[in-house]
Amino acid sequence: MHETLSHGGQLPDALAETITARLCRLRGTDHSPPRCAALSGRIGQRVTCAIYEWRPSPCREFEAGSHACQQARRRHGLADDVQGTIE
Repeated sequence: MHETLSHGGQLPDALAETITARLCRLRGTDHSPPRCAALSGRIGQRVTCAIYEWRPSPCREFEAGSHACQQARRRHGLADDVQGTIE
């Protein structure tokens, strides 16, 4: 997990859960319902990532407005429009 502090990255180790030797996820993202430990705010109103600058690659690949984003919004009963809900 090259993205964690202990392996030379910038992601705090306490927020990471190991998936494989090369991949991690943020704590809480595997819960039901998922809630990332680094997410601040209220889903559907205004949210922000507390570690945006250091977020791991899976988060970097998840873009606001993308197909995956739209699917996640639908699971939370939210409209597809993300404007104004992300900082």
